Amino acid sequence: MRIVVLVKHVPDIQSERALGPDGRVVRDGGDGTINELDENAVEAALLLVEQHGGEVVALTVGPADAVDAVRRALQLGADAGVHVLDDAIAGSDVFGTVAVLAAAVRRLGAETPVDLVVTGMAGLDGLTSLVPAALAAELDLPQLTLASELTVDATESGWTARVRRDLDHATEVLEATLPALVSVTDQANEPRYPNFKGIMAARKKPVEVLALADLGVGATTVGDAGARTEVVDAARRPTRENRILVTDDGDAGLRLAAYLVENKLV
Repeated sequence: MRIVVLVKHVPDIQSERALGPDGRVVRDGGDGTINELDENAVEAALLLVEQHGGEVVALTVGPADAVDAVRRALQLGADAGVHVLDDAIAGSDVFGTVAVLAAAVRRLGAETPVDLVVTGMAGLDGLTSLVPAALAAELDLPQLTLASELTVDATESGWTARVRRDLDHATEVLEATLPALVSVTDQANEPRYPNFKGIMAARKKPVEVLALADLGVGATTVGDAGARTEVVDAARRPTRENRILVTDDGDAGLRLAAYLVENKLV
């Protein structure tokens, strides 16, 4: 089984984030890290390969620092990485990003068939959550999104992926014959930590760097030139005013309850 798992390099959510003059998240690279939710995708892919055999290829699109997300996936156990690096990609919206990702997956599939594409449920920078569904549509693959559980079994018709999706008032169980795309939530598994052996081994694992020309993607379909969406306005969240700091002297709970009742919040 060959699995491509998408990983993204994003600003650390614990850091002070800012918007630039163009309304985009500032990515200075100093506090970047792998998108935390992508570690669930990596873990899901690793568990399937451990069960059925095969390989995991980590794929990212982004500037030079983005390779750190691939390196993290390799430390966790992925077998190889692909980094699509091209200045023209900067500023791409979801559609431009998906065009690049789809071309990269097709290239990988031309070398050796890709059975499954696994993604996290969202990027913690933009939180659009659109890439999994858009990529599945672009690749014309069945999509099983927001999976809180993922299994793959061999059937008479080939490999079949089965997911559980927990909704507010219902639970869905969905199946699709591979190849398919699955996005997993943070409930799907508990990502492992890389050990020393994994960190050292990652240094020797291959990371292929591709440009748009390698993928046959025109520069006018990505970045600002190819964007179908536009940031019209963006502003820093206003500072909270009239905050009340309650020191717990043993009656903080009562005072908090009184405040909520007084302001008709309960």
